[in-house]
Amino acid sequence: MVNLLNDIVAYDFLQNALIACVLSGITCGIVGSYIVARRMVFLAGGITHASFGGLGMALWAGFTPVAGALGFAALSSLGIEYFSRRSRIREDSAIGIVWSVGMALGALFMSLRPGYQTDLTSYLFGNILLVDRVDIIALALLTLVIVPMAVRYLRPLFYLTFDEDYARSQAIPTTVVAYIMSVVIAVTIVLSIKIIGIVLLLSLLTIPTVVANALTKDYRKIALIASVVGVVANLAGFVLSYAYDLPTGSCIIFMLCITLISVKILSLRR
Repeated sequence: MVNLLNDIVAYDFLQNALIACVLSGITCGIVGSYIVARRMVFLAGGITHASFGGLGMALWAGFTPVAGALGFAALSSLGIEYFSRRSRIREDSAIGIVWSVGMALGALFMSLRPGYQTDLTSYLFGNILLVDRVDIIALALLTLVIVPMAVRYLRPLFYLTFDEDYARSQAIPTTVVAYIMSVVIAVTIVLSIKIIGIVLLLSLLTIPTVVANALTKDYRKIALIASVVGVVANLAGFVLSYAYDLPTGSCIIFMLCITLISVKILSLRR
């Protein structure tokens, strides 16, 4: 532990990784609470995997990968929301199509790039040591948007989450809010890809909320506890991966699972 602290002080990439753990834990905890409450886990999974298409196209074209993933994920989330609300196609069908097409496009454009594809594993399973200052700034800005938004607009989000018809009767623009939250989900997902990877990211969005839900039914407290659980699990997974030279994303998931199992066992003994 002492060596880790000394290395964090000495190396910028470890400082970036530490900050990213905290910021992604907060954002994924808050956004994950909304996702789980609205039963949008499958949607989040679809957006997460669809972003791989944007990554592949951006890398093939020589653009910034995160920018490509962000644009593709945002358009995918808006498209799913639009078609599901217009009833032109069932939501689960739209998600399945976007999910598979995104992954197929990503694999296609990755294969078209010359040379050995070293980027593939880091995007699929994450590599927190690749987080740079640009990523930190983007995560910090996202956190500065999400936290005040969650505090200020908690009641409308609560209505929208549990009773959209009632929210509409209260003059809340449910459609606009739903589209905004779809984009927020997409941005949160893309900015967290380097930390835990496309394949494992869905767990960071869902498990902290499930843990919080086992402790309280208050929506405000669930968002707060989920953020704390996300931050602690991220930091614990980071320390574990550094100490034993293991993949950070896998270690974070293990920490989350251990936390969930422990909370469930304690709740059964009450």
